[in-house]
Formats: sequence, structure tokens, C-alpha cells
Amino acid sequence: MQDLVMPGQLEGHVAVITGAASGMGLATAERFIAEGGSVVIADFNADAGEEAAARLGERCRFTRCDVSVEDDVAAAVALATDAFGRLDTMFNNAGIGGAFGPITEIKADDWDTTFAVLVKSVFLGTKYAARAMIDQGTGGSIINTASIAGLGGGAGPQAYSAAKAAVINLSTTTAVELAPHHIRVNAICPGIIFTPLMHSGDIESAEAMVAENQPLPKRGEGEDIAGVALWLASSDSAFVSGEAIRVDGALLASGPRIFGQQTGTKNLHRIVGIAHGTTGKKPTYERLEE
Repeated sequence: MQDLVMPGQLEGHVAVITGAASGMGLATAERFIAEGGSVVIADFNADAGEEAAARLGERCRFTRCDVSVEDDVAAAVALATDAFGRLDTMFNNAGIGGAFGPITEIKADDWDTTFAVLVKSVFLGTKYAARAMIDQGTGGSIINTASIAGLGGGAGPQAYSAAKAAVINLSTTTAVELAPHHIRVNAICPGIIFTPLMHSGDIESAEAMVAENQPLPKRGEGEDIAGVALWLASSDSAFVSGEAIRVDGALLASGPRIFGQQTGTKNLHRIVGIAHGTTGKKPTYERLEE
């Protein structure tokens, strides 16, 4: 008897994933392709993005994308429809750590950059994905990476937390607006996920943070986010829209006090600057006088 080859959950499915050259985005691109989908990786880091696309094969394309620039985001969506004929999922995932330091010292330009990368990008991704999906007439799924930092205080620096709160609200409002077109919009709210953006190479400190604050004794990995993104992209979530789904090992339920509570917390006390994540840009910071 011949073995049956079962199709993947995303057979024939096309997605654009921003920030997919590493971390949660890359794990999601790998999972989508493993499930039969095609993916456009849109990332600022060209070296990492091109390497990932080459490794993932013929059902993957890469485009260098500054997600705060409208033409770049429009080009990423156009690449998906040109290369693969359609767009079914837009995963607005790209991010940076953003501005940090005491609120009295944060530079306005760093604050603006944080919101451009974390919020304007979601607006632009939603705008151009929705246009493509409406033109197709077959609906689609828009997924936005938010954070538990956007759901309350104590889980992130001020600019990052405020930006992620905006992403959650934008997800709910556009879910209502786009529902008549059968376009679903949801946000994923990660907790501590072990990606280069989160630990910046200091895995020991990140593991200590998990042990101290997170109830579930498991490291959060990019694959954990990829699994939720797969569900939101698939027909299994066909009646789910306007949700902000926490993926955090019960961290928020326990009341995180990660940022701003201890005098040694670098993000809010004696250092001010901006972190650019895995874009390839170096962070800028300065130590404040004691």
C-alpha cells in the first residue's frame, strides 16, 4: 500500500513576514514553508535575509525592507503577488528594542524611531496587505507582533510598551474595519522569547530573568510564536479576529516587574539610548552622571 502524503496546513498559501531574517520571524518563515506555504522575507538586515531565503529554497524570496518606509513595505507586498500570485497572510513582525532610559532623559528622535519601526510599520503593512487582499476578494489574515509590555506596566521600557499598546489597539480597530472583506486581524503578545533581539547575546541573564519571573519552567522560543502564527494564518482560526493572544508562559498572569522596579535596571536608570535589535545597526547609549 502506497504511503499517503498529507498536504501541509498552508499548501498554496502566500505570506509576507517582516523581520524574518532572524528570531520569531525566521522561525515562522521556516514553519510556514514546512507547511506548504510560500514566504517573502522582508528585513532590514540584507545579509541575514538573503542567507535565510537561499536556505529556505524556491518558495522563499527576500527583499530588503525598512518597515518605517512606505515604498519598502509596498514593495514587499508587491513581491509576494508578483512572485507567487497572491497574498494570504501579512505578519507585521519586525521590531527593535527601541528607546530606553529615564523618561526625563530619552531623546525625542529615539522615541520617534521606536514608534516608526514598531507602530508605523504595522499601519503600512496593514494598509498594503489589505489592499491586495481586498482586490483578491478571498480574504486573508493579518498578524501583528505586539507584546505583553503593551498590556500593562512593568514588562518593558516606556517607549516600547507604549508602542506595543498602540499595536494592540490598531489590531482591534482594523479587525472591525476589515471584517466585511473577510480579513482577520489579530495580535500576538510574546513574553520573554529567546531571540537575538531579546537577549543580545547575554543568555545567562535572560535565563535568570525567566527563572525569577515566569511561572512556566520553559524557555520561550521563536517556534512557540511560529505555532501561534501558523494557527492564525490557517483556516483553524477562521472565526478569530480582534484578539491579542498572550504567549508568555503565564508571565503576565503573575504580574511581571521586570523593568523599572530595581535600581540596577539598565533600561530606566543610569543608561539612556536606543537599541536597534537585529537590523545590523549598533545601539547608541550614554551613561548618566551619578
